[in-house]
Amino acid sequence: MSPTPIQIWHNPRCSKSRQTLALLEQQDQPIEIIKYLDTPPSQPALEQVLRLLALSPRQLIRTGEAEYKAQGLAQADDATLLQAMLNTPKLIERPIVLANGKAAIGRPPEAVLAILS
Repeated sequence: MSPTPIQIWHNPRCSKSRQTLALLEQQDQPIEIIKYLDTPPSQPALEQVLRLLALSPRQLIRTGEAEYKAQGLAQADDATLLQAMLNTPKLIERPIVLANGKAAIGRPPEAVLAILS
């Protein structure tokens, strides 16, 4: 049986995402690259990532994005923030790596190494 691939929610335009992917490629393990801006996560997938990271939607949302301000999310509740990330995946912090039933954000990229073993 082949090992379950490491999954990365990847944005090729993001330097941290590219650095994290390069680090994963050195691990000699299969990698599933999900370009989440092209293929946004489902609500259950995003909720699972939040659980694995033990974060609230506010902790996973990119507050510096213009879309965050344009959508008036500063005072929004968790359900509204979750929906905003589903509708505008650019708001999701990146990159997110899933492996071995765990998740990590690649900021810094080396942070994902802890979940690989």
